[in-house]
Amino acid sequence: MAVKMRLRRMGAKKAPFYRIVVADSRSPRDGRFVEEIGYYNPLTEPATIKFDEEKVNTWLQNGAQPTDIVKKLLSRAGLK
Repeated sequence: MAVKMRLRRMGAKKAPFYRIVVADSRSPRDGRFVEEIGYYNPLTEPATIKFDEEKVNTWLQNGAQPTDIVKKLLSRAGLK
């Protein structure tokens, strides 16, 4: 099973809010996921990024691959 760290869109129309989740790469964007590891709100100034560092490190050690956007968010938060 290929596991990815990716964004899950939440919120109302034109007011996106994202949860950062670990999910099987075959599941849909807003579908089934394994675990929630953080959130990202691009509408606040500055954008709010929050991660559970322990969970992120555990999943990275277990082989979860972050998507490009999640990689940028991790580096912005100082985790990778």
